Amino acid sequence: MTIKSKLKTFFFLDDDYDDNNQDDYEKVEPIKPQKQSVKPQNVVSLQSVQKASKVILVEPRVYAEAQDITDHLKNRRAVVVNLQRIGHEEGRQIVDFLSGAVYALGGDIQKIGSSIFLCTPDNVEISGNISELVKEQEFQDTRW
Repeated sequence: MTIKSKLKTFFFLDDDYDDNNQDDYEKVEPIKPQKQSVKPQNVVSLQSVQKASKVILVEPRVYAEAQDITDHLKNRRAVVVNLQRIGHEEGRQIVDFLSGAVYALGGDIQKIGSSIFLCTPDNVEISGNISELVKEQEFQDTRW
């Protein structure tokens, strides 16, 4: 017997193989995969999971510090800007710069006191208006 014939016999490629031998085997039905119970997963957006928010307090003394304030806004931190220690013209320029930055970032800027502004990025929501409360308080103080 040659190697070729041995391989044919081994792999049942030889014509001598009888199809009748298959009757000796039991018929096996295919195994159906079992359905696993699917539990609903709680999916949480990564944007809603954040570290604790920070509020930065800043008292700029020169116009160049407006860029540092904007960097805080870009890092999604709220900033309270006190302009009482700077000249009126430089303060106006800082507010103009911050207004543009807040607009570009989709945030908000509000005056919360005399020369004090609150700048917030888009992830912080501001509700209410302090300016109206300050005016009402000043009105009540003048009556007495």
